[in-house]
Amino acid sequence: MERVRLSRVKGSRPSEQSLRVQDSNRMSLMYTTPQSKQPSFGKLNIPKPQSGTSERRTSFFGPRTSGVGMPRNSTMSGFGGTEKIKDARPLHDKSYVQQCIRQLHEFLTEQGYPGTLSSKTLQSPSTKEFVKMFEFIYCQLDPTFEMPNSKVEEEVPALFKTLGYPFVLSKCSMYSVGAPHTWPQALGALMWLIDNVKINWSLSKQELLFSDFNEGENIEEGSEFNKLFLDYTAETYSKFMQGDDTFEEEDEAFLVKLKKLYNVDEALLVTMEEKHRILTDEVEKLEKESQTDRLMTKRMEKMKLQADLKKLQSYRASLDSFKDNLEKKDSELNAELEISISHLETLKHERNELQHLLQNQKFTPADVERINREKRELQQTISSLTKSLENAEQHKWNEEIALAKVKEKAELKLAEYHKLARKLKLIPISAENACGHDFEIRPFECGAGSMVQCKTQIQMQLRKLVGDVEEENSRLTNMKLSLEESCEQVNSIITDKTNDLKQLREQIRKLDERLEGEKQELAREEQEWAAEMESVENHRKLLEKKVNYGYDESVQQLKAAQQQYHLVLQETNEERRTVANNLASVFTTAANHLSITEKCLEDLHSRVQRICSKAVEEDEAAIQKLQETLKDFMSKAKNV
Repeated sequence: MERVRLSRVKGSRPSEQSLRVQDSNRMSLMYTTPQSKQPSFGKLNIPKPQSGTSERRTSFFGPRTSGVGMPRNSTMSGFGGTEKIKDARPLHDKSYVQQCIRQLHEFLTEQGYPGTLSSKTLQSPSTKEFVKMFEFIYCQLDPTFEMPNSKVEEEVPALFKTLGYPFVLSKCSMYSVGAPHTWPQALGALMWLIDNVKINWSLSKQELLFSDFNEGENIEEGSEFNKLFLDYTAETYSKFMQGDDTFEEEDEAFLVKLKKLYNVDEALLVTMEEKHRILTDEVEKLEKESQTDRLMTKRMEKMKLQADLKKLQSYRASLDSFKDNLEKKDSELNAELEISISHLETLKHERNELQHLLQNQKFTPADVERINREKRELQQTISSLTKSLENAEQHKWNEEIALAKVKEKAELKLAEYHKLARKLKLIPISAENACGHDFEIRPFECGAGSMVQCKTQIQMQLRKLVGDVEEENSRLTNMKLSLEESCEQVNSIITDKTNDLKQLREQIRKLDERLEGEKQELAREEQEWAAEMESVENHRKLLEKKVNYGYDESVQQLKAAQQQYHLVLQETNEERRTVANNLASVFTTAANHLSITEKCLEDLHSRVQRICSKAVEEDEAAIQKLQETLKDFMSKAKNV
C-alpha cells in the first residue's frame, strides 16, 4: 500500500536529479521536452515518473557551476527567458506526415468520429474540419467540453497552451490549416493531443486498478498533502542550494508523515511481504519441479511447434487465397475503371462533334429543343458516370487500405515465422537444422506462382525435416530405454559388489581382531619367557657363585684334604658337566621354541597380507570397471 501511495512522489523527485522543484501548472512546463511533459487541465493530474539514471537537466533557476559541498548560485537567470524549444519531429518529411495521417485516421475511426473521413480531407483539411477533430479528441479527455462558436482560431492555440503543448501554435495558422506550410504543425499538435489521451487512459486504468487504496477520496488533491509536499520541497531545495545531494533524513521524515496521513498499516505490509515470499518460494519450487523431466518438456515444445507450424501453414494458405481474391477484385475494378474512362472519352468526343455541328448548322426551334433535351440527358449521364467514377475511386482507395493492412498482418506473421525458424535453427541456409535448404520466405521478390512453388517446396522440406526429427526422436527413445536397462543392470551389479565389499570388510575386520588377539597372546608368552629366562639366569649365576665358593673352599682344603682330592674333584666335575648339560638343553629348547613361534607368526602375517591384498585388488578392479561403465553411460546420456 505504501509503495502504491508514494510511487508518484518518489518517481517525480529522485535524489540525483537537479530539478528539485516540479510544478506542472507553472512556467516550468516551457522548459521540458515533449516526451517528459504531461498535460494538466482542471483536476486531471497526469505525472510521469522520471528515470533515476537520467542525466541532470538544467534548472530554470540557473546552471549549476559550484562543486560538491559548495553553495549553489540561486540567481534566476533562465526564468522567464525567450528561448524557444525546437521541434525535433520531422514534420516536413512526407513519409512521417503520411504516417501521422494514418494514425489520426485510425484513432478517429476506432473512437467513432461522427464526421466524414477521407484521404483528401486529412491531406488538407479546412479550419472547420480541424476544429471538429480537435473538439472530438479533447472530449476524450474532458467529456463535458464544448467548443465555443466564436473566435475558434484564438481558442484552439489557447487550449493547447493551457494543456502544456511545448511548441508555438500561432493564431494565423488557424485561418489556413490545410496549407502545406501550416498543416504539418497542426497535425503534430493533434498527434501530441492523441498521445496525451492515450496516457490519460492508461493512468485511468491504473487508478481503477488501485482504487481500493484511495478509501473514497483523493488525498493527494487535498490541502494536507500539498502542505506536506511543499514543506518537504522547501527543505530539500534549501539543502540542495547549500551543496547537499542526498536528503535521507528529510525522506524518512516525509515518509513518516505520509504514513500517518494515509493511515498505512505496517503489520499488513509485513504480512503481505511474507505472503509474497512464500508464494515466490512455491513458484520457484514448482519451476524446479517442472524442469525435472526435460524429455517431457522437449516433447511438449515439439508438439507446440508442430501445432504452430500447422496453424502457420493454414494461415498462409488463407492469406494466399485472400490475396488472390483481392488481386481479382483489383483487376475487375481496374477493368471497370478503364471502361468508364473510355466511355467518358467517347461521350466527350460526341459532345465536341455536336458542338461543332451546333456552330456550323442552322436549327429550327424543334431541333433546338431536341438538342437541349439530349444535352440534359447527356449531362445527367455524365454526372452519373462521374459519381460512379468517384465511387470506384473511393472503393479502390478502401481496397488499397485493406490490402495494406492485410499486407502488414502478413508481414507480421512472416516475421513470426522467421523468428520461429531462427529459433529452430532453420534460417539462414548455413544454420544447424537447415541441411542446406532455404526456409526463408521472400513474398515481395517474386510473383504469385513462385510464391506457391516456394510454399510447396518449403512444406515438403519441413515435412521431411519433421519426419527426420521423429525418426531421430524414436531412435533416441529406444537408445534411452536400452541405456535405462543397462543402467538398472549396472546399479544391480553395483549393489551386489557393494554387499560383497561389505562382507570382505567384515572378514578383514574379524581377521584384524584375531591377529590383534594373537599378537597380545604372543606378547604375553614373550613376557613369560623373558621372566623364565631371567629366573634361569639368576639360577645359573647362583650356581656359578656356589661352584666358585666350593672351588675356593676345596683349594683352601687342598692341603688338608689331599686324600679326598680326587674324589671331590670327580664329583665336582660330574656336577659341573650335569649343570652345563642342563643349561645347554634349556637354552636350546627356549631358542627352538622362539624360532618356531616367530616362523609361525611370519607365515600367518604373510598369509593374511596376501588375502587382504588380493581382496583389495579385486575390489579395486571391480570398482574401476564399474566407474568406466558409469562414465560410458553418462557420456552416452549427455550425447542423447
